[in-house]
Amino acid sequence: MIHYKGEKIGLLNDKNVNWEARTSESGLFLGRTEFYATFVPYLVSVAGIEATFYFLNWNKQFAHILRSNSNAIRYNTQLGYRLCEGQENVENQKYEMTRESFELAAGKIRKAVKQLAAEDAKISLLLEPADFISGIAQKVETLLKDYPHPLDRIENHEGIWYKEV
Repeated sequence: MIHYKGEKIGLLNDKNVNWEARTSESGLFLGRTEFYATFVPYLVSVAGIEATFYFLNWNKQFAHILRSNSNAIRYNTQLGYRLCEGQENVENQKYEMTRESFELAAGKIRKAVKQLAAEDAKISLLLEPADFISGIAQKVETLLKDYPHPLDRIENHEGIWYKEV
């Protein structure tokens, strides 16, 4: 859920998760159009992409974008997504992004997001009780062992937080 200034304004999700291949399909949905042309989608996207590539050590992210949605295509291309082979004439086109394509394409965006979020911003992840019931939290915790920076593990009423030290 995307919370901004005390309001729920959208959702960032991952689906079609393949734990062995370390891939998933990502989607960003903003329910309020006034946030489309702000820094909010970039902040949320970069945080989500960095979480999958750096927290979970993902190999690829996928996204589906309507061929007619030129704004979404431009936005996702700026983040490092590239049209998959054979998708040129498909209406709901499949795009893919690797860590390398993200790092190459999104350098300026990442720098701007870090300045907006403050230079000392650290990555944090909340695993809620429902995540443990579904089993996803246990898989995430296994992958966090490979995270390249030290993490604090903090349990509270919300669930378990992992925060960069």
